[in-house]
Amino acid sequence: MSRLHVHAWGPAGGRPLLVLHGVTNTGARYRRLAEEQLPGMRVIAPDLRGHGSSTWDPPWSVARHVADVAETLAEAGLGPVAAAGHSFGGLIGTSLAAARPDLVERLALIDPAVALAPSRAAEEAEASRRDEGWASVAEARAARRAIRPEPARDTVEEDLATHLEEGGDGRWRFRFSRPAAVTAWGEMAGPVPSLAGYPGRVLLIVAGRADIVTDALRAGLRADLGDRLREETIDAGHMLFWDAPGELGGVLRGFLA
Repeated sequence: MSRLHVHAWGPAGGRPLLVLHGVTNTGARYRRLAEEQLPGMRVIAPDLRGHGSSTWDPPWSVARHVADVAETLAEAGLGPVAAAGHSFGGLIGTSLAAARPDLVERLALIDPAVALAPSRAAEEAEASRRDEGWASVAEARAARRAIRPEPARDTVEEDLATHLEEGGDGRWRFRFSRPAAVTAWGEMAGPVPSLAGYPGRVLLIVAGRADIVTDALRAGLRADLGDRLREETIDAGHMLFWDAPGELGGVLRGFLA
């Protein structure tokens, strides 16, 4: 039985779209994209293990995440479904399509973090491990607003309300397991999962102002998928679902049509 908490938007009978979030994130962050950009679809966004309101129990391996997502779809009576994965969620989505192609009708990879340079993954893992949070909600608000582009700053309040909590030490942090995040960064330095046996189409969406998508990922996808792979670039930062929701929504609607 899956122990993932699931966020869902759209009509119960709408076409389902599974959305997988990135490391340190939560499925709740896709509400705006779902409601404003994907009308008529039933968007299902679980909190991955170690994140949000899902279980934080280990293991936090890619294989365990894939099993969790497969169990969540089975409980909902869904599959095959269209799937989209952002950042670490792109690795989970690719691994799900590789291991369970019967569950993934088509796959959109939103600035996926796959086959990262080990040095980068180690640096990010260390930052997650050392996360000291903020002394107050006001300090967290100021820090989050400072890293969002002006058009996306209105996302901060909802994010703090749904994802921030006070720890036993009086510091405020986002609700995710630090060990799970460290493990995830290690997994993102691994090889590209093979989609040689996956029969569906894949859309690779690159954030033009980020430096996440690797040449190794591109090469692996091209070798496995050939003309079933399409690539689109959006001129925005890594958090495309906040920073460029209209552009991302348009690309996804075209792919899902």
